[in-house]
This record gives sequence, C-alpha cells and structure tokens, in this order.
Amino acid sequence: MNRRVVITGIGAITPLGDNVENIWRSLVNGISGIKNISLFNPSEFNMEAKIAGEITDFAIQNYFPQPKADSMSKDMDRVSLFCVAASKIAIEDSGLLKAIEKGELNSEKIGVFVGTGIGGISTTSEDIYKLINLGPKRVGVRSIIRLMPNAPAGQVGIEFGLKGQAKSESTACASGLDALLDAFYNIKFGLSEAIVTGGTEACLMPLAVTSFYNMRALSRRNVPAAEACCPFSADRDGFIMSEGSIMFTLEEYEAAKKRGAKIYAEILGGAGSCDAYHITAPHETGEGASRAMKEAMSRAGLNQEDLFYIHAHGTSTPLNDARETAAIKLTFGDHAKKLWINSTKSMTGHMIGAAGPMGVLASIKTLQTKQVPPTINYHKPDPECDLDYVPNTAREGKHIKYAMINSLGFGGHNTSLVLSEI
Repeated sequence: MNRRVVITGIGAITPLGDNVENIWRSLVNGISGIKNISLFNPSEFNMEAKIAGEITDFAIQNYFPQPKADSMSKDMDRVSLFCVAASKIAIEDSGLLKAIEKGELNSEKIGVFVGTGIGGISTTSEDIYKLINLGPKRVGVRSIIRLMPNAPAGQVGIEFGLKGQAKSESTACASGLDALLDAFYNIKFGLSEAIVTGGTEACLMPLAVTSFYNMRALSRRNVPAAEACCPFSADRDGFIMSEGSIMFTLEEYEAAKKRGAKIYAEILGGAGSCDAYHITAPHETGEGASRAMKEAMSRAGLNQEDLFYIHAHGTSTPLNDARETAAIKLTFGDHAKKLWINSTKSMTGHMIGAAGPMGVLASIKTLQTKQVPPTINYHKPDPECDLDYVPNTAREGKHIKYAMINSLGFGGHNTSLVLSEI
C-alpha cells in the first residue's frame, strides 16, 4: 500500500525543557542540560557517579489539573508521568482530539506505541526495599501498575481515550525508535489511522546509575558536568545517563492534509537488525548496524548520494562511537566522508528509551530550519572516528533534504529511521 506517513505533533519532556523551540535553541547553541544529580544524594550511597541529564523542575500538576494530577502521581511511576505529559503536548500540537470530535479520525483506529528500555525501575527498587525492611504490608497496592513496562502506553490510551492497539517496545536504547518504526508500518499498511508514539525513560535512581557505572559504561572524567559527554572525541570514556520522554503523533498523509493538520516531516522508511554478537558490545565491524542502515535506505527509496545528514546514536563510549563510525563507512563507502554526523547526546545525555525519539526531534528541526546542531565537547580527534561530526558549532545545511536517525541498544539491537522534509 502506498500510504504516506507524516508527523503532525511533537511533545517533549527533556533536560533542556519541555518547549520544542527552546529545546531546539539550546541544541543549536550547544547548551548542555547535564548537571549534578539532585533527585537523590549520591554521597548517601557512596556513589562516584554524580552527574546526569536530570529534569529538575518536572511536576505533573503543570500539565493536568487537580485532583487528577494527584491521582496520576499515585498511580504512575515517573516513567509514565513523563510519557503522559509529553503525549498531552504532542496530541494538543496535532489537534488529534479535535479531529476525533469532528469525526475526521476514529478513536478506535488510533494506537499508542511507546518504547522504554527499563520501565518503572524506581517503583521496583523502592518496593523491594519496603518488602525487605518494612514487611509485606508496606508494599504498595499500585506497585505492579506503576512498574510494568506497558504502563506508559496504557496510561496514555486511558487518559486520551485512544482505543486502538496500545503496546510497549523494549529493545534497550533502541526502544523509542523501534516504537516509531512499528507505528510507521502500522499506519502505512492501513491498520491504524494515527498513532501516538515515542519513548520514555526515568531511571535516574541509585540502582540503575550504580549498575551502569560499575560496568564502566558511564563517564568517569574529572571535568565540569556540561563537558563530560564528548561523542566521537578521543577522550570519551562513557555516556551520561539521562531521562525524559519524546512523543509524536503520526498520521496518514492524505488524511492529515485533508483536515488541515500541521505537518512537520514525512517518515520514508526504516529497518532494524540484531548483531547476534554480544549483550553490551556492538559488533566489532559494525556490520549489524550497517545492515539496518542499508535496509532503511532501501525501504525509503533513496540512493546513498541522496543523504547528507545522520543523527548518530553517538553515546560517547569508546566502543559505540568507533563501531558506529565503522558501520557508517561500511554502509556509505566513499560517500561517508560527505555526511554530516552529529550526536545531541553531547547536550542531553543518553535518554535510553527516549534517545531515538530525541534524535527524531532534532532531525525534524534540522529539516525545517536547515541548521545542524553541533556535537559539543569534541576537542581531540580519534583515528578510529574519522568522519565529520559537526564539532562544537552548528552549521547551515541548505542541501539537507533527508535525515537518518540511528539507535543502537544493549542486546545488539540496531534501528535506523529515515525522514524527509515535507
């Protein structure tokens, strides 16, 4: 079926704020949202990791009235609260509910696809502590509905009366982009009229931070917080954990056009693969990620020479950045040298399940404005990372008509999505 799929709404809860234009301004100007952790005191746990991409001013009361907001706080883990708030912004941006009221869209044909790598881990950790130290009667009756990874999707569907399929995607750091990819094909093949989709993560808590730190995945550099994440630079040594939610509304193009919806960009296609190699390390040649990129380009109907911009996964870990670079070169050959590649994780940190959607947001704005945000903190070239990473300063890219977004996750998951200007 030749059904085109477009993005008609964007909602974001990020370390750089919740207003898309303000977030974009920060990205273009190289402003970091990474700071000292305040959600808990790392010193109480003798933790060495003390910085993160934390959302310090989030309150569900800023998005929903009382007493609903208080009820939501009781029923939902932070991971779901982020998602419901971001979804509200995206749905209002798209006019989705008004379209349902007018009979332009059918709520029974509108789904919710949400990616989360870890789900309600704060609830899990807190209630295990209660069970062991305070006894079984202190475990909350809401624990399961707060911690289950499908809770964000279910809560969005309930809140906005969206009665199509609601499901959770969990493929580590590729979760959010996988949700978008599945939503794209669901609409393309006529199974849904529209889908609210994206990613959400809220794992800034002692257990998760400590585990990532102990596996040496997090940065240990003794530098100011804003300078710690340096994708593709030779002095990179680990990523910075982050949190938040990025949600979109996706619709079939002709229906969106007919109802006068604002259209941000078109999704041309995408693909995924598995390295089948190692649970945390990407394949040493990048062949798995390359297969995803090649197939995404093919499904999008593009030639190598059509693409000039990639929003990389770019975590700032030694292995990821070198092997993603190898994968890009394996995919594009000589044309790889003409690509502009960036990683906004240098400013937001790694939002795990929401990381891919963050790349989609940045890519949409790049296609609209023809500005490419920089990869900040790039100071020392690495012979293994020898492509153009748009270091430190944004660029004008009037020749950019398409964007590829990469997400690579623990488990060997590789996902690539291709967008087009509209």
